[in-house]
Order: sequence, then C-alpha cells, then structure tokens
Amino acid sequence: MLSILQELTGKEHVWTDEPMKDHTTFRVGGCARYLVEPQSAEQLQKIIQACQKAGMPFYLVGNGSNLLVSDNGYDGVIIHLFKNMAKAEVKGVCLYLEAGVLLSRAAHLACREGLTGLEFASGIPGTVGGALVMNAGAYGGEMKDVVRRVKVLTAEGMFREYTGEEMRFGYRKSRLSEEQSVVLEAVFELRTGSTEKIQEKMDQLKEQRVKKQPVEYASAGSTFKRPEGYFAGQLIQEAGLKGFSIGDAQVSEKHCGFIINRGKATASQIRELIETVQRKVYEDAGVRLEPEVKFLGWQ
Repeated sequence: MLSILQELTGKEHVWTDEPMKDHTTFRVGGCARYLVEPQSAEQLQKIIQACQKAGMPFYLVGNGSNLLVSDNGYDGVIIHLFKNMAKAEVKGVCLYLEAGVLLSRAAHLACREGLTGLEFASGIPGTVGGALVMNAGAYGGEMKDVVRRVKVLTAEGMFREYTGEEMRFGYRKSRLSEEQSVVLEAVFELRTGSTEKIQEKMDQLKEQRVKKQPVEYASAGSTFKRPEGYFAGQLIQEAGLKGFSIGDAQVSEKHCGFIINRGKATASQIRELIETVQRKVYEDAGVRLEPEVKFLGWQ
C-alpha cells in the first residue's frame, strides 16, 4: 500500500505512523498507518480506488475540526485535504473553492473582494469540504445559504455536480453524509457589499466568540448538535456539569456546549466525558444529546 500511495502522489506526500494529534483541533489521537496528501481530484480518485481494491480502510480529513481519533490511532489511510487541493478564486460575486480551503480564509477573501454573505463562517475552523458535508453554520448562517454548485466524487468513483438545492441540506447534514460522496470543489454565490462593513461584522462575531467560547483551549467547537427545542449548553449546565472534568478533558466553564482539552487529555478521556454528559443530561432532562464530533479508530 505504501508503494502504491507513493507512486500515485510522490514520496514527499505520503507519511507512515503519522500522529493524528497533529491533524485534529482536539490535539489528541494516536498514529495513522498512512497519511497521504493528494494534489488533485484525479489523484484523490485513484487513491480511493486503490484503497477499495486493497480492502484498506480510508478516511478523509480536512482541518480535523470535528474529529476525535482513538489513542490507538487509525489502521488505515488518512487522506488529508487541508494543505493541498486548496485553491480559491473570485469571479464576479462567486467564490470558486477547492475542498481544502479553510472557511476562515474564504470569508476573509470574500471580505477583501467586497462580497457579503459569508461573515458567519469566519470563525468556523473547518474546511469547505467538511463544512458542506455537515452543512456547517454559525450565528444564523449556514452553508445552504451560499452554496450554488458542488463537485463531488461519488462512492462509486464517478465525478458529479450538484446544485445547492440538490444537496438536500438539513441541520448538520446533507446528501453527501448519506451517500459517502467526497467534496472536490464548490461555488459560493455572495452579494456585493462594503468591505468596511463586512470586516466590522466579522470583528463583532470574533468578539462574541472570544467572550463566550473557550477559544484558548483545544476543542472540536460545539461538541453536541442542538436538540430540537433546547440548547445543549444550557441542558449540560442545568445537569450540574459546568467545569466537570475527567483528567484534562473538561466541560468548559465558559460555555458548557464545548468539551475542551486543557492540555494533556487523552482521546479516551474526552470520549468518556462526552458519554458521561450524554448520560447525565438524559437522566436529568430526558433529552438525548447527539455528538457533532465524529469518532475514528474506535473498536
């Protein structure tokens, strides 16, 4: 498998026994058997085909902002789209973005070009690819509001395009999460606006984040999806879990919707804390919290 990956992308784009703590925002996780960084959609297609032919598990990772990798690592191929496949271009009121582009970078590019509508995404730590799969959102905005076209690689290995309507966006989901399709690139359609006002809006949102969220600690952002009719953070606080910790994994004292790594937490401690929060909130309020975080490498 190593020689196949090296042949497809070049030896300089393939790593073995790569620590996943270096590729996730939780800053925890064991080693991936292989990590490869494709340089193009065609390389990505061939890597996936090679993994499928060899019966080798694989998983696509952008900025690792919604991912908890086991302390035992991942016995498969991590396909890393963060550093590469990250071209961004502006044409009129549209942003043409590859899957590896950080949302924060896209938002600042839009601001520089005097395009409004993406300010809400300026503080979301993920990439375009991951954001589209889960319809990422914040402060009243979501991907579905700005996406006009998405090019994907289907589970069958075919290239396909969807319109924004065809993406079937819902709360933290899209058709891609159901179909196991891989985002390659997308077109965001925005509106013309004042660069000064756009920057002012992003500054206001940043001030709110710093004030209300534990941005000084490693985390995966909001740990749980918002249960219908409730707020996860409020339920967790009412269950008496504010500041509750297992090792260095802690329910944030600033915002109970965040589980943070205070420095030396293990993935097992974070997962145990997530499950403890789920159990206690259900016992207290009868509400089942569903994690936004994806678990990788667990038995």
